[in-house]
Amino acid sequence: MREQQQVTRIAGLLVGGAVIALDQWSKALALASPLAAQSTEILPFLNLVLVRNRGVTFGMLNNGIVPWWGLSLLAMAVVAWLGAILVRETRIWPALGLGAVIGGAIGNVIDRWRHRAVTDFIDLHLNEWHWPSFNIADVAVVVGITLVVIGMMRRSSP
Repeated sequence: MREQQQVTRIAGLLVGGAVIALDQWSKALALASPLAAQSTEILPFLNLVLVRNRGVTFGMLNNGIVPWWGLSLLAMAVVAWLGAILVRETRIWPALGLGAVIGGAIGNVIDRWRHRAVTDFIDLHLNEWHWPSFNIADVAVVVGITLVVIGMMRRSSP
């Protein structure tokens, strides 16, 4: 059991590190790209667009009521809590999910500290209906939460 726990912990940490690296690399590309500055169509349902999100998911709290450092501290408290859960996790899929959520949260916190806002650049749309812009860290958080929830559901089933 102890060895399995160590393997899952390391796997989760590796996923988190990979998410941070991929997220920061993709944001640097978006910031350096002249295409992102003007909303460029990549595919019929995908645009590259540069958005500075000063709030949280989907631009909520984008009104400046909560300062960037407050959002960063909240995110790091969540990261610490999820890290404590990851340390005890023995199953691989929830551990990978926790790692993805942790990496995504840290990726966005890095942006807040560097730019006082999160860099979003992916714009999915269907005709004129646009999903709020997002980034790789956001994708990792959604995928990670999905893996954790599936793991919880599998644990509770007979």
